[in-house]
Amino acid sequence: MDILDTHAYDRRQRRNTSCVLFLSLLPFFASAALFFYLWIPESTPSLLAAGVKAAPVISLALMVLSYNGGRSLLGVAGGLLLSSGGDICLIWPGLFLHGMGFFALAHLMYSLSFLSSRYTAHSYPSSGIYIVYLLQWGITGAAYVYLLPFLQNSPEPNIFVPAVGAYAFLIVLMATLGARTRHSLVMLGGLVFMTSDLSLALQHFKVVESLEYGRHIVMITYYLAQLLIAVGDVKATMAEEGGDFSKWKKS
Repeated sequence: MDILDTHAYDRRQRRNTSCVLFLSLLPFFASAALFFYLWIPESTPSLLAAGVKAAPVISLALMVLSYNGGRSLLGVAGGLLLSSGGDICLIWPGLFLHGMGFFALAHLMYSLSFLSSRYTAHSYPSSGIYIVYLLQWGITGAAYVYLLPFLQNSPEPNIFVPAVGAYAFLIVLMATLGARTRHSLVMLGGLVFMTSDLSLALQHFKVVESLEYGRHIVMITYYLAQLLIAVGDVKATMAEEGGDFSKWKKS
């Protein structure tokens, strides 16, 4: 009977924490819905457009901070805040390179987080994971080679050729370390982030004709990737702290 009571208690605790986590995500869902509802045209950049675009990711950063504390500023929360800086820059076409720099730093923050003790306990390699690594690096390398002629024809090829190469390295490194954690949400978040950025690159550098729903694809996959990484990081902290609900949400 004691064992049954313990199992029932554990189920209630998991249900309670899932409910609290969902409530913590309501600002993200609300701000993302507002972004898609307003859908401010890219042809009219403004501070309002920048704020609306960055709000969902900022809300995720605050959520991660509320659970994981200040240490996450050098991890996922910091990466989310840097990503919001990239969101703001990309509102203005002339700041594309600056935005890419913000996102590159964000991937470094994510990578540092995925190397932390919260993840390493689950990161034992297996033969299957090496196939994932190979696919990630192979696809990224092939995509960069395919993009190269278009980068060379860009307005500033001397900047964009190495910059995009460095960015591609950082995002695939982040995705690889995410896969290494063996946390499904984090792993999927890294892969979806790669998909989002590839879609953006194909459109920005005129590899494909302007797609009717191209911006929708980029933003949906982008917000989804950030959501998966943020929730995955919170769940990793919960798992590390061994089921003590009182510790899960930190001020």
